[in-house]
Amino acid sequence: MAISDMIRRLLGAGSEDRASEQAGSQTDTIRVAKRTGLFSQARSDVRSVFDRDPAARSTLEVLLCYAGLHAIWGHRISNWLWRHNLKLMARWFAQLMRSLTGIEIHPGARIGPEFFIDHGMGVVIGETAEIGTRVTLYHGVTLGGTSLSKGKRHPTLEDNVVVGAGAKVLGAITVGENSRIGANAVVVKSVPPNSVVVGVPGQVVVRSQARVATAPDLDHGRLPDAIGEALVSLITRVEQLENKIDGERPAAPAIHAPDHGLWHGEDFSI
Repeated sequence: MAISDMIRRLLGAGSEDRASEQAGSQTDTIRVAKRTGLFSQARSDVRSVFDRDPAARSTLEVLLCYAGLHAIWGHRISNWLWRHNLKLMARWFAQLMRSLTGIEIHPGARIGPEFFIDHGMGVVIGETAEIGTRVTLYHGVTLGGTSLSKGKRHPTLEDNVVVGAGAKVLGAITVGENSRIGANAVVVKSVPPNSVVVGVPGQVVVRSQARVATAPDLDHGRLPDAIGEALVSLITRVEQLENKIDGERPAAPAIHAPDHGLWHGEDFSI
């Protein structure tokens, strides 16, 4: 063998070794980055609890006692299994987390960062549901489907949406960002951004001014009674018109507008 051939082979072997070392180094870097990303995400999840629940007092308490946090972490595992075509194992693990937390999240659901489930018991999130950033759900919420189609059949919640206790959001609809769904509302149609939804079926009230999402919208006491206020306005207008008609009085007592928010019992035979 010529000396030049030996030199070329040695140089080639050296370059292959260097390429192998570089590939190994890149793999290690990717692993470290993934590990760092997981810890960063976990810290963000814990921070979300403190941001939205004044009852949270310590990190240890949050780690041990918040079923919503456990359900989210469990979903990340089941979703990984689902995306890697381990469907049965993903469903089994999701059922295990349901038994432990009382929260049912299908492994196929897509959930964004800083998601928070408060209390959590009875929450159901369907397979094709999509949840944006900094979304908050309370106990008894259902993100359900209304179709036998295999395609998109569950709702999409955009960023900074808050869904009150017992609310049902049904079908392949979209709830726009910075919106709030009132407790026990039933939402069956899409909601524009910066809206409040109340009632059954849900009445959508678009905010007069867009909300700046500096903090979660947890002011559940501010829920407009759209139908009730419309009836009060109508009754008040009818009374004004009757008073303008000289000598005309209703043959039977009419329902009167409420006085400072209080209805009259005699109008309802109470």
